[in-house]
Amino acid sequence: MSSGDEGDIDLRSFAARLRRMTAEFNRIAHEFANEQGLHTTDVQALIIIFDAPSPITPGRLREELNLTSGAVTACLDRLERAGHIRRARDAHDRRVVHLHYRDAAKELAAAFFRPLGRSTDRALSRFGPDELRTVAGFLDAMNEELGALRSSPGSS
Repeated sequence: MSSGDEGDIDLRSFAARLRRMTAEFNRIAHEFANEQGLHTTDVQALIIIFDAPSPITPGRLREELNLTSGAVTACLDRLERAGHIRRARDAHDRRVVHLHYRDAAKELAAAFFRPLGRSTDRALSRFGPDELRTVAGFLDAMNEELGALRSSPGSS
């Protein structure tokens, strides 16, 4: 990336934009956590559980959050007490526990985050399909790079 006139986007200004967006997302997540009496880690756990293509296990959640088993158990206990998730034993292997986001909790979260969804729709409407494919490609590449960075030894 170059660093010429104001129309150019150099690495520094791009990083500042990403930090600002991340800070805004974090602010909204903190508001939801506070409203629900949860920790911000609990909200991160809910996002992972929600985004998983199929129910995940506490062990998988622990890996995703990079927490100890005890910390994940405490997080899941809070989420279960608050009515956001339920734990279910696997029908074929009773040792395996799967985490499920409760429908009522999904509705509650959807209502809270609806303004964010409307804002996202407004932002998306400013760009054409080709531009959106480029943005999506960039976000995919960034998530891939961040995942590799997180999993490489000595990266944090």
